[in-house]
Amino acid sequence: MELLVQYRDGSESVGPLGSTMSQGIIKEEILRDDLKYYFMSPCEKYRARRQLPWKLGVQILKIVMITSQLILFGLNNQLVVSYKEENAMTFKNLFLKDYSGVDEDDYSVALFSQQAVYDSLFYVLDQYRQLGRLSVGPISYAEEDGKLLPLVICKEYYKRGNVEPSDEAYDIDAQLEKDCMTHDPTNVSQWKAENVSFFNLEFYRLVDIKITFQLKGINLQTVRSHELPDCYVFFVTITFDNQCHSGKIKVFLDIDALSSACKNWKISGTAQKNTHYLLVFDGFVILVCLTSAVLCTRSIVLAVKLLQRFSKFFRENYNHKVCETDQKEFLNGWYVLVIVSDAMAIVGSILKMEIQAKSLTSYDVCSIFLGTSTLMVWVGVIRYLGYFQKYNVLILTMKTAFPKVIRFCCCAGMIYLGYTFCGWIVLGPYHEKFEGLSRVAESLFSLVNGDDMYTTFAQLKDKNSLVWLFSRVYLYSFISLFIYMVLSLFIALITDAYDTIKNYQKNGFPMTDLQRFLREQKDFPPSEEGSEMDTEIGMGHPALCCCRRAPSNDDIILIS
Repeated sequence: MELLVQYRDGSESVGPLGSTMSQGIIKEEILRDDLKYYFMSPCEKYRARRQLPWKLGVQILKIVMITSQLILFGLNNQLVVSYKEENAMTFKNLFLKDYSGVDEDDYSVALFSQQAVYDSLFYVLDQYRQLGRLSVGPISYAEEDGKLLPLVICKEYYKRGNVEPSDEAYDIDAQLEKDCMTHDPTNVSQWKAENVSFFNLEFYRLVDIKITFQLKGINLQTVRSHELPDCYVFFVTITFDNQCHSGKIKVFLDIDALSSACKNWKISGTAQKNTHYLLVFDGFVILVCLTSAVLCTRSIVLAVKLLQRFSKFFRENYNHKVCETDQKEFLNGWYVLVIVSDAMAIVGSILKMEIQAKSLTSYDVCSIFLGTSTLMVWVGVIRYLGYFQKYNVLILTMKTAFPKVIRFCCCAGMIYLGYTFCGWIVLGPYHEKFEGLSRVAESLFSLVNGDDMYTTFAQLKDKNSLVWLFSRVYLYSFISLFIYMVLSLFIALITDAYDTIKNYQKNGFPMTDLQRFLREQKDFPPSEEGSEMDTEIGMGHPALCCCRRAPSNDDIILIS
């Protein structure tokens, strides 16, 4: 206040020129105070103006609420996922003959004789007919308009064919034909007599047989967690795959579950009441996220306006353009991260409310939104740790090393892709870890981290000496290159960035125009884009300056 009084007293005693200069000085001091206040931590803002840190309070409340919401939804989602997985295992044990309880690779059962195929085929039909007496769970046939939805059997085969392996002769019409029929479990004897010809299979023409049917069930386990049970429709598909014609028919069982609200239900207890409480809680989460998004948007708008004032002041008074490094310091990426996380949390909460009200069943989509928003919320906490000098080292190191690491990964990624394609095409037929591109990439990434090295070497089939020799050269060269060179260089980049930040903290960060202005320096060098390190550090040094406690004799008025 004394500063402003001095400026006003001085303006009364001087002429028009002095008045203009005094107004310019007051304007400069106000801008400097606004900038200092903008870069302060919430605690320093409270000490300066006794203004409560509302954004910080909202963020803490949001973290607690979103995490609690995620835990509640995750527990419910686990029940749903476990119910689907256990039903899939139940159907495999009920409908697949001689199922061992563990899938072999990607299929469930392998058949090697014609009799085994017929036995397994009729076993499915017989088990389906006796489903009501076999299943220990609440499973029944699917009905539509009061009528039973029948089981459908389809076989796909070559239109015409004649194969004589002994004479090394074949005559195949590659055009595929499909023949389907339905099975009514209530009329078995007549059905078998009418469809004898359908099961006279010519295996050299047969491509596959698919059995599809629908079942309905109720997930009663959710009652224990005070949730209304969902009704499910299971679309079951059993495939006898003979595409390879290798003498081995693979049997697959796949299910697709669709959940919905049960039409007729009656339940006693607190299940429905608890649902209402959860809906209210989700609504409160949406309100908190909206508040957080509005506050962060307001901060971004104020920062843009402050940047415009600062740029205009520099142009008018120093004929100087604000460098790109200083401009980036006003664009707070943490606020953008918070706004995105708020938007995802709001969408996820709405989906969760729809699921809770039994109007929607997209558990996976809701999980992605809620999980990603929670991840961003917790990552956003680092912003507040960055106000402390010791914790800020991690943030500055990551920001400094990130551009170099991305460029390095792009170069190393080209080599990695080359090894991925090479391993897939050469080793894929001989090693299960190299059968697909995604599996090759995952296996190589495991090798880089030192996992499954011996098993990767040992599991390669040595039937082909040339491929075996190539695999050794391939694996040894990849491991040596990526572990001893690429990974070491990757760590060296981060270590170099850390050493740079520690040196800057000890000897001082490079000064920019913004720092010189805040420290009331009048000499500004010619406008330059700044060094690469200045650009990469960004908000590093203002944050460190703001970490220091304001001196006791600081009588600067802070104006926002």
